[in-house]
Amino acid sequence: MGLSRRAVLANAMVLGAAAASGPLSAATKRSSDRRVERWGLYEIALDGPQAGNPFDDVTLSATFTGAGQTVRVPGFYDGEGVYRIRFSPPETGNWTWTSESNAPALNSRTGAFEAVAPGPGNRGPIRVTKDGYHFQYADGTPFRQIGTTCYSWALQSDARCAETLRTLAGAPFNKLRMLVFPNVESVATNPFARTGDGLKDWDPARFDPAYFRRYEDRIVRLGALGIQADVILYHPYDAKRGYSDMKRADDERYLRYVAARFGAYRNVWWSMGNEYDAIKTKTMDDWDHLFQVLVAADPHDRLRSIHQIHVYYDARKPWITHASVQNGSAVLDDVRAELHRDFALKPVIFDEVVYEGNSTKRWGQLTGEQMVERFWYGLIGGTYVGHSETFNPDRNADYSWLGQGGKLVGTSPPRLAFLRKIMEDGPVPGVEPIQAWWNYHLGGKAGHYYLRYFGADRPTDWDVVLPKHDDEAPQRYRADIIDTWNMMITPVDGVFAMARKNDYDVQDPARPKLALPGKPWIAVRLMRV
Repeated sequence: MGLSRRAVLANAMVLGAAAASGPLSAATKRSSDRRVERWGLYEIALDGPQAGNPFDDVTLSATFTGAGQTVRVPGFYDGEGVYRIRFSPPETGNWTWTSESNAPALNSRTGAFEAVAPGPGNRGPIRVTKDGYHFQYADGTPFRQIGTTCYSWALQSDARCAETLRTLAGAPFNKLRMLVFPNVESVATNPFARTGDGLKDWDPARFDPAYFRRYEDRIVRLGALGIQADVILYHPYDAKRGYSDMKRADDERYLRYVAARFGAYRNVWWSMGNEYDAIKTKTMDDWDHLFQVLVAADPHDRLRSIHQIHVYYDARKPWITHASVQNGSAVLDDVRAELHRDFALKPVIFDEVVYEGNSTKRWGQLTGEQMVERFWYGLIGGTYVGHSETFNPDRNADYSWLGQGGKLVGTSPPRLAFLRKIMEDGPVPGVEPIQAWWNYHLGGKAGHYYLRYFGADRPTDWDVVLPKHDDEAPQRYRADIIDTWNMMITPVDGVFAMARKNDYDVQDPARPKLALPGKPWIAVRLMRV
């Protein structure tokens, strides 16, 4: 989605458009409607019992049948006697459904609808590509991740949320990491029913539906801007309330509730925990168990990860779809970034590489140049990188974009927009590291497309040496010099006609070097003619 379209949508939201506005939720249908887009959201709303504790006492699901498939989808209690089941049809065609419940009023209800072709802006949910290291939409369009983190933006005032959406409408970010539970000062702080006045006076067996309605409204509004919502389920930053320190049975109930409630929105990703290893009330066995609960509760099979502070979670476990990594130094060169792929054997997103900002903390003091540098090295290494910023007049990151959203102050976002365009013009499904262990420092598609990034170095020339490729056809390349900070691309006259240099390399004997401007933040792009 172009940024101008984003801006229109954001303005509509600020002016009070309903949560059902925009491309994501325009396909949201109630059970009385008969048509919904493929990958849209079909919702069944049923009246049922209110006595006792409906969150625990009542079971509800529906079996959807269509397009040669049968999908069993759990429902959830939305308060005031209303129960909902949400389903995102994976294929077009006619679908029927039948409900199952231990409550007679909810049992054996039936219905039907037609899933029609997706409309503009609906490319489906994100999946991992067949090669195992990149992302694409369900319709096959590559997804070039340029993410940001805005932990408690969804829990702020409506005015602050509207300001954040306006900012995002003009920003390059297509994924946003956001907490379910608050970590900084917020308007919404009580996901569970209150039992008293103390911070820990809450009942883990009873959710506050209004809290979750507010949160899912923010998911919908991100989707309308074409932004993935990376939903973080646990974090270690609020021991006073203890939402992340629940007992196993309460954790299971919570995961099943959010999966039933949010999972049908096609822009949802799951992050089981932020700095999960700092949550001392849970063991590795607990985390493994919770992932299995989440997988079982999510028939839509959204992407799943977990983020660490010190102890890397084993991304090779079957319930992990991609590695979410905190490591600021791993993306200071492409080889260290690429090594993370080799160990994960899955896509790698360096979701936290420390932040651009003026914080008093060492993790919030990057310059814009340093933030952009990390994105480029991550790209050359075949990985993806995430942004955030901590600018605040009092140098308190809690009240910055990272904590609460609002406005972006830093200088990196325009340069990340420039990078995103380069990524989108690049090879499909994404940039691959090219013989990284032999220190070529190249990314791209071997034999067709190469990127070389020089970071803070100021070379005045580059030996244009490429690893030999199996393709025996003549290899001729045109070159561009890319100023990644000033956002300029300068085509180089002529071509490089590569010939055998030795058993391993090719080079143009008539033109072995490329002159460079002697400035920092320069990259070179070679594209085969």
